[in-house]
Amino acid sequence: MKHWTKPLVGIMPNAMCQLLTLAGFVFCLLLFGFSALLMPAHAEAEKPTVLGARVAGDDARTRIVLDMDQQVTPTISGLRNPYRLIIDLPEVVFKVPEDAGESGRGLVSDWRFGLFAVGKSRIVLDLTGPVSVDKTFFLPAIDDQPARLVVDLVSASAEDFSTFVEASRPNRSTADKKTDTKTDRLAAAKDSDKPLIVLDPGHGGIDTGATGVAGTLEKAIVLDFAKLLKAKLDESGLYTVHMTREEDTFIPLAKRVQIGHDLEADLFISIHADSVRRGRKYARGATVYTLSDKASDQLAEDLAEIENMSDVIAGVELQEEPTEVTDILLDLARRETRSFSVYFARTLVSELKSAVRLINNPHRSAGFRVLKAHDVPSVLVELGYLSNEHDEKLLISEEWRERMAGAMSEAIHGFFRPRLARQHVTPSQ
Repeated sequence: MKHWTKPLVGIMPNAMCQLLTLAGFVFCLLLFGFSALLMPAHAEAEKPTVLGARVAGDDARTRIVLDMDQQVTPTISGLRNPYRLIIDLPEVVFKVPEDAGESGRGLVSDWRFGLFAVGKSRIVLDLTGPVSVDKTFFLPAIDDQPARLVVDLVSASAEDFSTFVEASRPNRSTADKKTDTKTDRLAAAKDSDKPLIVLDPGHGGIDTGATGVAGTLEKAIVLDFAKLLKAKLDESGLYTVHMTREEDTFIPLAKRVQIGHDLEADLFISIHADSVRRGRKYARGATVYTLSDKASDQLAEDLAEIENMSDVIAGVELQEEPTEVTDILLDLARRETRSFSVYFARTLVSELKSAVRLINNPHRSAGFRVLKAHDVPSVLVELGYLSNEHDEKLLISEEWRERMAGAMSEAIHGFFRPRLARQHVTPSQ
């Protein structure tokens, strides 16, 4: 300790020197420590905060009020089919009750809020009919009253709302849409490359997905599980694994499909944990879904309808999809892709049987939009159903998730075993 410093030696006794030096060192540690603790809090405080939100009015005029701690500039737009009003904000902190928005008033039937993308928050209001934005203004804080963002809506004609939608939404140029005429990718040998897998945790951001009996959010459960599965696959060293999202952000369904296509994925696995009924009882057990034009059963049809509403929930403009395949090569690629998808689904079900509980008839099919890539074998896996309290407990169990991830890893190894064998690579057991 006596060698920490030398300038004071000779001016005062060594003991005093050492004491002051130690005191200075401790002071610096405390100073830097407190600074480090304060920085994250300060950064969080810089984000605008929504302190309260409410809707008032009637079928002729309705007012939306957001209590804010600082001024923000909203971007307001509309969507048809169904009628929705979108309020986009810079990323904000919502300090409002979780059940806020479950019921509306006047021209607003209900509304939801959350993170839409990095740096962007969104409020989506479901409307009872066409509206017009009468005025938008911001009231500064006065005395003990917070600042307020106010949006006034009035009833309008369908024609007026359509005009508003067109003016408020940027025009989408078909020239900007990425097209790819390559239809024979699946037949091309890529033995020199690692198989590329895309894991797709469902929902995210403003779209929370299902909510469990005990309040578990689907978007959080599936993201955690996807990260666990990715870690296991990365550990094998056999694959290149990508995720459609790695944090709590919303990804439109078409973008999820496009990610798999653009990466030229060899397998696309969408991961969910929904809430549905089967007859009078809640569904329970893991299920594997593939794409089909006609649903295999009522449960599959109901689930596909729920999942395909994800973009509507988040306030995304729905794009019309072609109903017919006119290119014969594209049609052949789609058929081949579906065959690979079904093969992997059967492989996965076979592995899951010995690891976790499955629903009756665990391989089902329906028209899931997220599975519609024509050149990427794709399946949707329901880990379980949050509407069932027993499934919910399993979904948050580390031991169960380890078993599930292990079984899915083995199924992936089995699916790619012929290709890995050609590359002289053997999956570790």
